[in-house]
Amino acid sequence: MFTALPITASATPDVGKPAPAFSGTDSRGKTISLGDFRGKTVVLEWTNHDCPYVRKHYSADNMQTLQRKAAPSGIVLDPKGTIGRQYAARHTPTMVVIDPKGTLAYYGAIDDDSNWHPDSIKGAKNHVRAALADLKAGRAVSVAKTRAYGRSVKYTDCAGLSGLPLTGAGHSPEQQNY
Repeated sequence: MFTALPITASATPDVGKPAPAFSGTDSRGKTISLGDFRGKTVVLEWTNHDCPYVRKHYSADNMQTLQRKAAPSGIVLDPKGTIGRQYAARHTPTMVVIDPKGTLAYYGAIDDDSNWHPDSIKGAKNHVRAALADLKAGRAVSVAKTRAYGRSVKYTDCAGLSGLPLTGAGHSPEQQNY
């Protein structure tokens, strides 16, 4: 006999609402929190160096180009997946943009092409870049939520370190590394 069990998935945070508060340890061992970046745009990226979709964006220099447009900040370590669960990050990469007021402005995929091959980046619409441009121009984010794609996050085996690149860009909201 086969019995189907209900799957309980945590809902993603609501775009337009306050972003879930978090604290964690950065790559230098310092405790940081979302509140430390009040007044700045924050970009979170769930990453996994073994994920072909993450490799797609890093091997093509797509993620690094996005990161260079911001004042790099650092990496928040999330070895137990606590922050990832708060943000319902289910795939790598999952991208989150938080505006200077602490409101979740964008949640989802980095772009609109879920093909794993780096050549698919050409012509793809980069949702994160567009969200940051909208915020910088004082506009509401035109595409505020998309479905993230990539390798699934496995929280049951979070014994290793997983990093969340974090951006605390001042009034020029762009990407990554605290």
